This record gives sequence, structure tokens and C-alpha cells, in this order.
Amino acid sequence: MKASVIEMFLVLLVTGVHSNKETSKKIKRPKFTVPQINCDVKAGKIINPEFIVKCPAGCQDPRFHVYGTDVYASYSSVCSAAVHSGVLDNSGGKILVRKVAGLSGYKGSYSNGVQSLSLPRWRESFIVLESKPKKGVTYPSALTYSSSKSPAAQAGETTKAHQRPPIPATTAQPVTLMQLLAVTVAVATPTILPRPSPSAASTTSIPRPEPVGQRSQEMDLWSATTYTSSQNRPGADPGIQRQDPSGAAFQKPIRADVGLDCKIDLSFLIDGSTSIGKRRFRIQKQLLAGVAQALDIGPAGPLMGVVQYGDNPATHFNLKTHMNSRDLKTAIEKITQRGGLSNVGRAISFVTKNFFSKANGNRSSAPNVVVVMVDGWPTDKVEEASRLARESGINIFFITIEGAAENEKQYVVEPNFANKAVCRTNGFYSFHVQSWFGLHKTLQPLVKRVCDTDRLACSKTCLNSADIGFVIDGSSSVGTGNFRTVLQFVTNLTKEFEISDTDTRIGAVQYTYEQRLEFGFDQYSSKPDILNAIKRVGYWSGGTSTGAAINFALEQLFKKSKPNKRKLMILITDGRSYDDVRIPAMAAHLKGVITYAIGVAWAAQEELEVIATHPARDHSFFVDEFDNLYQYVPRIIQNICTEFNSQPRN
Repeated sequence: MKASVIEMFLVLLVTGVHSNKETSKKIKRPKFTVPQINCDVKAGKIINPEFIVKCPAGCQDPRFHVYGTDVYASYSSVCSAAVHSGVLDNSGGKILVRKVAGLSGYKGSYSNGVQSLSLPRWRESFIVLESKPKKGVTYPSALTYSSSKSPAAQAGETTKAHQRPPIPATTAQPVTLMQLLAVTVAVATPTILPRPSPSAASTTSIPRPEPVGQRSQEMDLWSATTYTSSQNRPGADPGIQRQDPSGAAFQKPIRADVGLDCKIDLSFLIDGSTSIGKRRFRIQKQLLAGVAQALDIGPAGPLMGVVQYGDNPATHFNLKTHMNSRDLKTAIEKITQRGGLSNVGRAISFVTKNFFSKANGNRSSAPNVVVVMVDGWPTDKVEEASRLARESGINIFFITIEGAAENEKQYVVEPNFANKAVCRTNGFYSFHVQSWFGLHKTLQPLVKRVCDTDRLACSKTCLNSADIGFVIDGSSSVGTGNFRTVLQFVTNLTKEFEISDTDTRIGAVQYTYEQRLEFGFDQYSSKPDILNAIKRVGYWSGGTSTGAAINFALEQLFKKSKPNKRKLMILITDGRSYDDVRIPAMAAHLKGVITYAIGVAWAAQEELEVIATHPARDHSFFVDEFDNLYQYVPRIIQNICTEFNSQPRN
């Protein structure tokens, strides 16, 4: 009996083992397929906490932005970060990506052909490693994205930054153990999040860091309270901003009630970055609508266009798109937020190059004005872009709202950026608003200032956007007394211009048979210094080689002129040149130097006309005596300005 029981047990055991072997043979482990991604895919769009991917070639391109060094903000391109870290070269390949906690600051660096950028605090980071899988770890063959939409479709779309990733529905397809683990780990992995703003429900899944000072406190306070249509927010301007019980903000029309005769070409640069949130973006649009109402838009008055910036700027409508306030306000209401970083410098460059063109409705007789609105601080530099804009004759106004708190100033890319950007640092061109809910208070002063054409210094472009080189005849026939009269003529002309390093600059050459550089464009940057330098010029005495003097001025003065400056040569002579002036004059004209030729006494009229820019009647002048030179100062200034204003601005 015992033997039979033992035999049965052994049979069952052998059968079970054989059955398990057969089962194990039938169950094949799924083959791991490495998912491939494009160069522009950002780590923040992928929910998986750790994954292996294959990157294509060409991710070294600067279009694919990277933020940080070694540890990268999840707003970075995965593959470009891999190239920057040295794990990949530009030919692509497989990499292992691991998500880690966010940092309080990311430092940029140049490595392996990729320039990474600095960034303030971010909610999530990642590191890139060689694609060596850990033993016992299964990596997903298909990545889980924060949205099924394409990156292009997601522009301006919003999801909750702190939202749990959705678990795939079991009715649609079975959930594998590894998928469930991946989602569980993604939910459980702690990340350092910025303090939520009231628009947390409307920010993208990878928002720009939210400043944590006064802004968060005020926004959270308002977020926690709702008001009926008969209840104004405490401390608010009645009728400006209220909420209905559902939390939707609404507003009575903002009116500046200023009866100004205003003719300007105005571009509003509005902040569409992710950090601003939907509510603040709506407040920003309300200011625009109020400005449109107050300005009384029309072809004989002010015209207004809108550009929104984030990662990259885009024009919503130009100067000639809407020719009345009603249509303009309707168009403003339809503007949607784009999201991204706060690249203000890139936006100013875009406006300088593209917005104020004749094709877009720019009028040469109207000052060009740009109003830049900034939430917090820019994520790029603005000084150089603003300088080029000013030198193109654009009046820049800055409205900064809720700037960096003391502990956040280390993350500001360019401290004191507003003063570096505007035309004058006298407070006329800049507004700082402590709270978004006080933005409406800037409406009346803003409208008055942009319409005060007498104070728009950068619009006087005929007076403040040139490099002017005086070429002065110091030959023996002039004499000491007459030479002093010539210098007074130079002084009288100089006084008419706005002198500074970013406005008009003055240089001077004296010539006889030889040439002497009295001072260059970059030597003096204020009007008093220039006027003193002119007084100190000493009389030389000698022959008259005007052709050689023009060549010398081209090499020693105008070769060092700034690209965006108009180049003006004002040559004063009292006699016929001993050398040929035709070839040097032609060289000046071909190099874009506008030449004015002023002749006195024995100067040859035909020679003056050869030297002068066409038409000669506007650029060449002759007087019998040195004492009569002063009479031509108003005429020359008028011609300079008339010529400038007649040219289309690009």
C-alpha cells in the first residue's frame, strides 16, 4: 500500500514538472523594442520615470534647447541633452534616461557643440546615461506621454502640472504589470514643485518656475475667494475686475478718457509664457482692450498691432489689420496664450526686423512705439536687442509686473534689464506694477506717454541714429580766424543732434596735403564732451588734397561705424582739390555714406556736386564768405531729417 502511494506521488511530481516545462516553453518573453524619439521631444512630456530611447542624428542643432549641465531641467530636449552630456555624438544612438527631482537653479555651459542655457527653479530634472539596462529591470517598449497630441498641437494647450498621469483603461486593453508599476512609480516619485499659482489648473505640464514672493501670496488669496456680481474684490478698483460664483472673471470696459491728438505706430509685445497663467493673461488682454478704446484707432490717428512672445514671438495682427477700435478689441479678445519661456530679447529683435515695415502698415510720418509687458523677468538678454531697436528709431516702453523676490534675483539673466532696454532711464519709459491687479492703473499714464510725441526721444531718428563725420579743410588759404568760424559751424550743427553712445555719434578729420583724425566716433559720448573737443581742434595749414581726405575718413571713421547707424559725411572746403575727388566720392557713395559738400570762397562748384550724394541740390552748398556759413545750419538739418523720413523703415 505504501509503495503504491509513493509511486503515485512520483508520477504526479514528474507529470507536473513536465507540464511546467511545456508551459514555460510556450510562454515566450516579449522582445524589448527600443522606442525612437525625435530631437525636439522634451523629457517633461514623457511620464515614465526611467526609460531607454533611440535618438536620431542631428540633435546638436541649437533649435533644440537644453537647460542645465549634467542634470537637466525636464523642459530640455532629451536627445540634445544627451549630446551635451557626451553620452551621444551628433550621429544619434541609444540612451538611458532617469528622472530625478527638480533643482533650485540650472547653470548653462557649452559642451560637445551644444550650448545649454541657465534656468531658475524647475519642478523636475533628468540625467542621461549610457544605454546599459539594469539586471532584472524591464524598460517600456512604448513610452507614456503626458498628452496624445503632437507637440505642434499642444502649443498653447494646458494640463495640470500636478495632475496624476492617467492609468490606461482595462476595457480598452490589458494593463501589464510593468505598465502598472511604471505609472505607480511616476505617481509616487517626489518632485519639487514651485508654489502653485491660482492658474495651476491652467498651466502646461512643464510650466516656467513661478516666483514665490508677493505674487504667490496675492494670487492665492484671490484664488481662494469668489465674489458675486455685486461683490467687488476687497481693495480693488470698483468695476475693474470681479468674479461670478463660478470663478470666471469679467470686467467693465477700462477707459482712459484722454482726448489726445495721437498719431503713432504702436506694437504691443505681450507675455504669453507658461508662468503667466490664464488669469493673468486675461488681465493683460484687458489692458490692451482699454488702450485700444482710449486711443481711438484709425488711419489718421494711432494704429496698433500685437505680438505675443514665449519661446518664439509671433504676430497676431499688424498695424493695418484693424483700422478701428471696435475691430481691434474683438481681435484682442480672441488671442490665446502660446506658452513657453519668456524670451523678451528675441521678441524685441523680431519686432525690429519684421514689424515696422511698409508692408505691415508702417507710416514714415508716425513715431514707432513698442510697449513690452513682462511677467517677472525675461529668460534671455534684452540689452543688445533693445539697443538695436533704439538705433532703428523705436521707442521702447517696459511694463514689468511682480518682479523677482530677493531670493530669486540670482536667477535673473540680466539684472536691471528694464533700464538697459528703454530709451531713457528717467522713469518716463518704464512702469513697474507690484501686483497684476494694479495693472489697470497704468492705462491712463501709458496712453498719455506713448502719445507725447515731443518726449519720444527715440522717434527723432534723423537726430539720434547717425554717425556723423566732419571732414574739415585746414589748408593755408583758410587762415586761423576763418578756421575758428568753420569750427563754430561744426559746433552749431552738432548741437542739433541727440549725442550719446546709443544716439548720434560725432567724429572729425582735418586735412591739408595730409590727414589727421581729430577724434573718432567712440571717443566722446556726451554733447558737452563733443563740443569741448571741437573747440580744442588746432589749425594745421598746408595744401588741399580733398580726395585723399575722403579716403582717409572712410578708413579711419566710417569703417568703425555701427551697422544700424546712418553714415553722414559733412565736408567743408574753401578751394579746389589738388587731387582727384571722383573715385573717392564714388567709393563713399557705394559704401552708403551720405555726403554733404559745403564750399566757401574759392571752392569749385562742379567738384562739390561730384562729392555730394545725389541729388546734388540737396547735398551741396556754397557761400561766398565764411561768416555766412551759419545760414545753412537749419537747411542742412532739415534736409537730413526730410531725407530720413522719406525712406521706408525696415
